[in-house]
Amino acid sequence: MSVIGCGYLGAVHAASLAQIGHRVTGLDVDADRIGALAAGRAPFHEPGFSEVLARGVEEGQLSFTVDPGDLAGCDVHFLALGTPQREDGLGADLRYIDAALDALEPHLRSRAGRPTLVVGKSTVPVGTARRIAQRLAPLPGVHLVWNPEFLREGFAVADTLRPDRLVYGVADPNGADAAVAVALLDAVHRPLLEAGVPRLVVNYESAELVKVSANSFLATKISFINAIAELCDITGADVSDVAEAIGMDDRIGPKFLRAGIGFGGGCLPKDLRGLISRAGELGAVDSFAFLREIDAINTGRREYALRLARRALDGRLEGRRVAVLGAAFKPDTDDVRDSPALDIALRLHGEGADVRLADPAALPGVRRRYPSLPTADTAEDALRGAELVLLLTEWPEYRALDPVRARVLVSRPVIIDGRGVLDLGSWRDAGWEALGLGRR
Repeated sequence: MSVIGCGYLGAVHAASLAQIGHRVTGLDVDADRIGALAAGRAPFHEPGFSEVLARGVEEGQLSFTVDPGDLAGCDVHFLALGTPQREDGLGADLRYIDAALDALEPHLRSRAGRPTLVVGKSTVPVGTARRIAQRLAPLPGVHLVWNPEFLREGFAVADTLRPDRLVYGVADPNGADAAVAVALLDAVHRPLLEAGVPRLVVNYESAELVKVSANSFLATKISFINAIAELCDITGADVSDVAEAIGMDDRIGPKFLRAGIGFGGGCLPKDLRGLISRAGELGAVDSFAFLREIDAINTGRREYALRLARRALDGRLEGRRVAVLGAAFKPDTDDVRDSPALDIALRLHGEGADVRLADPAALPGVRRRYPSLPTADTAEDALRGAELVLLLTEWPEYRALDPVRARVLVSRPVIIDGRGVLDLGSWRDAGWEALGLGRR
C-alpha cells in the first residue's frame, strides 16, 4: 500500500502500517524529507516515531519515494495530504489533495479493474469525498473510503496503533460497493479490529464532519474555560476550583478544562475556521456564528497574556529581559504552527523586550523561520538575568523546575504560568511573584 503525503500524519501512518505487517511506500514531493525518512531518520519530533520508522526501514517493510511511478503495484492508497487554511479566507486549501489525485489516477487506470482502495485521511470540508468519488467513478474496481484520523501530536504513534475508534465513510453504507470497500479496509486494519477497536460505517458526509466536529467541540470547551478564567481574574474566583467542580459532572468531564493561553497547532484553529467557512457556504451562517467568538476568545488569550506581562513589568517591555519557556504549541512536539507560545514571544520581541526563548524540541525550526528572535539552548540559559519568566508550553522539564534554584538565576523573581500547571504556592513560598491566568 501507499501513503501519499509524508508530513506528521502521513509519515506516522506509513510507519505504523509497516509496524502491523504491511508493505508500505510513502510518497512526497519534498525530496529532503523523503531522503531523511528513507534513511530511517525522523524529520520531526514525535515520541516513539523514530523507533517504528527505523524498524520499518531496516526490515524492508517501509520505503519512501518522490516518484509516483513507484506506486503502480499498490492495492491501497492512503491520502494524507495537508489541507491548510486558504490564504484568501477561512476555508481549507485542497490543492494538495487534487494534485495527489492527478498523480495517482494514471496508476489507478492501469490496474484494469482489479480491486483498488483509495482511503482519505485528510481533514476536508464536508462534500469533498463525494466529489472525489464522482471523479473516480469511471475507473472500474476503484473504491473510495473516507477514514478520518484522530491523532494527537505527542501521541500520534499510540493513537495510530491503538485508536479509540475507526470511522469509515462510504457513498452508501447499505450499498454493495460499500461492502467491498469496507472489507478491503478491514483487511488493512485487521490487527486493530481483532484487538477490539470499534468501527463505525457511515456516509461520506458524516465521516467528514466527525473530525471537524470533534475539534470544534474541543476548541469550544477550551475557549469557554478561558473566558471563565478572565471572569475569575475580575471577581477573585479561582478557575482551577471552578474547572475541578464542573469537571466532576459526568456530562462535562474534566478534560480540556485547564485555563491558559489557548490552543494552537495545525488542526484545531484550522478545523474550527474551516467549519465556519463551509457552514457559511452551505447557508448555515447563523447557527455557526458562535464559532467565530470561540476563535476570537482563543486568539485574545495571547493579548491577555501580554497585558499581564506589561503589568508585571510596570507597563514597560522595551529593553527588559524576558525568559519565555516554550515555543511549540504543545509539549512532545516541535510543531510551531499557530503556536500561542511562539506568537507571544514574537510580540514581546516586537515591543522591544530582550527575549530569550527556550524549547526542548522546537528551536531548530524557530531559528530557521525567525533568525532575529533570540533563543536559549536551555531553560537555565533563558532564566539567567530575566526580569520576567513566562511558562507558555507545559513541557515536563518546565513543570518540574525548582523555584528555589530558579530564583538564583533571575534578576527579578516574577513568573506568569500561561498553562495553569505550576503550584503557585510553592513558587510564592520560594520568593516569587507567581501569576496565573484566572488563578488566585
